Amino acid sequence: MERKGRGRRPVEEITDTQRNTLNKIRLFMNRRGFPPTMKELADILGISHASAHGQVTQLVRKGYLKREPRKARSLAIVRESEDTPPIMTAVPIVGRVAAGQPILAAENIVGEIMVEGRITRLGRCFALEVTGDSMVDAGIREHDLVVVRQQAVAESGDIVVALLEDEATVKRLFIRDERIELRPENPKHQPIPVGPDDGLRILGKVVAVRRPGSNTQTPGTAWL
Repeated sequence: MERKGRGRRPVEEITDTQRNTLNKIRLFMNRRGFPPTMKELADILGISHASAHGQVTQLVRKGYLKREPRKARSLAIVRESEDTPPIMTAVPIVGRVAAGQPILAAENIVGEIMVEGRITRLGRCFALEVTGDSMVDAGIREHDLVVVRQQAVAESGDIVVALLEDEATVKRLFIRDERIELRPENPKHQPIPVGPDDGLRILGKVVAVRRPGSNTQTPGTAWL
């Protein structure tokens, strides 16, 4: 006798009310970094504690949320609604980077680009337009915008924006013992050795790349 296979039960679709509840939970988590309590969720939705609990119970049953045991803030999103738009955040585009000047000084900002909130959640970010072809094998082409998480240190292997001789450059950082290089991702270009007197300054780590045509204004540049 042939046995029937047991496939995974399809996840049920959610109602508009449940979708709104899921969106409010996600927005709270994006802003605060942790999920709301049931009381906070009820206050946000303008409904009773029992109604909020019922909404959450249905979202758990349908596979969109789960509860972490023994936690006051127990909710976790495990599945997104198909028509949920990503939360977008404005990142400033830096037009000029000079030694000794704050990267995000008002006079340096020439526009902005909208990126997904998950990219900016881990730290302050800025963007630069790049010029040249030395990073094409890393998927970074001329006129692309690199989104950079601002940080003064980076690990060997990270793609970074570094200030060298008062110019911003995008390269892969290589560190071994006392040897430091800024390496291109194009065999036509040579690595740039960095000595102790070269004044290397790490501005940040590249966390995303955006193609031309994004919602931007008058980008700044970093050479490749």
